[in-house]
Amino acid sequence: MTTRHSRKHRPNGNQHQSLVISKCPPGTVAAVSSAAVDRRLRSARGAVFGAFTLNGFLLAMWVVHIPAITDRTGVSASLLGMFVLLLAGTAIVGMRLAGPAADRIGSRTLVAVAAAAISVTVLGPGLATGPVSLAVALACFGFGNGALDVSMNTQAVQVERAYGRPIMSAFHAMFSGGGFAGSLVGAATQRAGLSPQVTLTCAGVAGLVVTAVLVPHLVAHRRPGAVAEPGRPETGSHVERYEGETEGSVEGVVTGETAGAVRQRSGSREVTNHPSALMKPDRTRKVLSLGVIAFVLLLAEGVAGDWSALQAREHLGVADGAAALAFGAFSATMTLGRFLADRVSAAIGPVAIVRYGSLLCAAGFAVVIASPWLPLTLIGWALCGLGLAGGVPQIFTTAGNLGGSTAATDMSRVFTIGYLGLLAGPALIGWLTALIPLTAALTIPLVLTLACACAASIVAPPHPAVRHGDG
Repeated sequence: MTTRHSRKHRPNGNQHQSLVISKCPPGTVAAVSSAAVDRRLRSARGAVFGAFTLNGFLLAMWVVHIPAITDRTGVSASLLGMFVLLLAGTAIVGMRLAGPAADRIGSRTLVAVAAAAISVTVLGPGLATGPVSLAVALACFGFGNGALDVSMNTQAVQVERAYGRPIMSAFHAMFSGGGFAGSLVGAATQRAGLSPQVTLTCAGVAGLVVTAVLVPHLVAHRRPGAVAEPGRPETGSHVERYEGETEGSVEGVVTGETAGAVRQRSGSREVTNHPSALMKPDRTRKVLSLGVIAFVLLLAEGVAGDWSALQAREHLGVADGAAALAFGAFSATMTLGRFLADRVSAAIGPVAIVRYGSLLCAAGFAVVIASPWLPLTLIGWALCGLGLAGGVPQIFTTAGNLGGSTAATDMSRVFTIGYLGLLAGPALIGWLTALIPLTAALTIPLVLTLACACAASIVAPPHPAVRHGDG
């Protein structure tokens, strides 16, 4: 694949290499040399890492303080379950609204607003004094969390596109790392005797500071009427200009093969006539298909996360401490797998990641169901974590790279459908346990992940010219 570098002159006359422009359709990820990635793009990647880490950290800070907060507010376990559903419901609303908002005002602006919002609203549960105030606090926190999920993943797709190689899984690994850090900090502060009010206030202030530091480094918003860079031929690759772009800012890269790739105006309506942008019916089918795959994988993840320890205790009769190792095995391999998945995806492609990852997850569930020993059960849950590590990031990358001007909206739809799977999985298993043993109920995610492996081709990029290693 041939590449061309665009150069700009700084005011002092020094030349600085800009982002690489690859001669392939827009909204795709193509392999390029790491030498082509300049300092500003690395800064953008670091800022997105920060957003994912902050999200995981603040979410964990709420989770680890649940016992203390429920004691303070007098909330029962059953009522807490309703509040958790409330948090999830408002998160879905935040996701659905964040997609069109990010397409309109840019994901950088939305990351700033949403990250600041969850930094402020994470204080709410700590300050709540009763069920009503806790419900309001969780509703606000959930809404901000859903908006940040969509906006930061939209940023991640833009940065990955400019990098020209898979890096999405590493962003999701940083979310897991932020959650782990939050759990450690929360445990340490509670051991030190600090109240949730103090700890969550400090976490919120730290979140605001981190947000202020990372936002200026994020990718700027593209103007709706962006056109090819002046002086560049109308055929071949071109660069779209971004709102507020300066010589020192990170530019988005949009690549093309024909003059038709340049956006045109038709009255007040903008038309993107690049041949790689999917038409509306095809786009709708693709988004729904990606959402179904995300639903299945996140359903399996939710089941493993919520039921692994209990399954080990009930099926094997081990103590609570030993049973907790089941979730530890799952979460450890998932985090490790997310750090490794980008390199594997670059080598074998996103379809292979989803296909073989789903098969590995199904094998893990089969081992867990058949295992009579704790060490073998731990291996099974570890296989589940490793198999699920890379699939969802590949789905989000595909959803954000369908071409056209609704990338964030497409992603928010996939996010919403997938998130429903994360909620439905544990609930479905809970309902089934009234009829069959918990271990037998795990055949549901086993069968669904096998079906996901068969349908893995859905995550193939929509541009045949840049597919590689799709298995």
